[in-house]
Amino acid sequence: MANQVAMVIDLNKCIGCQACTAACKSLWTDEPGQEYMLWNNVETKPGPGYPRGWEEHGGGWQAGRLKPGTLLPQEAFGDVIPLNHEQLYFKGEATRLMQERPMGKGANWDEDTSQGSYPNNYHFYLPRLCNHCTKPACLEACPVRAIYKREKDGIVLIDQDKCQGFRECNKACPYNKIYFNFVTGRSQKCIFCFPRLEQGVAPACARQCPGRLRFVGFVDDVGGPIWKLVHEWQVALPLHPEFGTEPNVFYVPPMLPPPFDADGDVREDEPRIPMDYLRYLFGPRVDGALATLHFEMEKKQAGQASGLMDLLIAREWKSLFNIPDVKVF
Repeated sequence: MANQVAMVIDLNKCIGCQACTAACKSLWTDEPGQEYMLWNNVETKPGPGYPRGWEEHGGGWQAGRLKPGTLLPQEAFGDVIPLNHEQLYFKGEATRLMQERPMGKGANWDEDTSQGSYPNNYHFYLPRLCNHCTKPACLEACPVRAIYKREKDGIVLIDQDKCQGFRECNKACPYNKIYFNFVTGRSQKCIFCFPRLEQGVAPACARQCPGRLRFVGFVDDVGGPIWKLVHEWQVALPLHPEFGTEPNVFYVPPMLPPPFDADGDVREDEPRIPMDYLRYLFGPRVDGALATLHFEMEKKQAGQASGLMDLLIAREWKSLFNIPDVKVF
């Protein structure tokens, strides 16, 4: 659609610091019933993600029809571990608390856990939020039409006055990025920080990112960073395009150093991350995207000009956000 706001996330710059998660959490999900919600999260891949097993729960589209999904159990979202500031800082119980660590697991399943064998083990970080899809399955599945897509920017929202808690949207979203508030009885999700965008301010997850890896703008803005990365250079790809929702959050796929052979020599002809896994995440176009990234990186390293590398480096933070009158916030 015209005027679709979008985001490109460069996975080669994400260090898994969770600053984006903390920014989103502190701004939007501090009300009763939202304790377990992470509208933005950063997963370690390969791994089960958050909620655990979200890639296998179904949802999305198949042959033009909604594909039934399932509701994941609450355990898949992890435990809400209570804070113990009082005992730790004011009652001198630090030693005991260290010995009696909280039971259960938080949302970051197997964080920083690599796959493969040393020295060729590998992992990377995958930030996730609502994709504000062009063909949102959640919108189609809602029986009371509480979900709508804004004409002026394509942001997908849930009308809290209309929502009746049927949870059909939870089943329909293949990315499992809609949450149910068991206190209010309504579904809730990322709103792409639209109150900030309307003031010319970038979303909190993007603005608070220290790695400058999130680009924000409009897909149809020819010459803008999103257009260049998605359409011109074609190095920014949707996550699981086979789900059929046409996501508007795109990813520059990760490039890790090449692996070593048995003699300790570098294998330039073999990627460290198996290509089958990258194709599973980003579809068949990932081969071409990685080829372009490697070619342009080699040009830059050889002292030649590369518009793509200059764009991805983002020396000036304002170059990340192609929205009107961006302000520091």
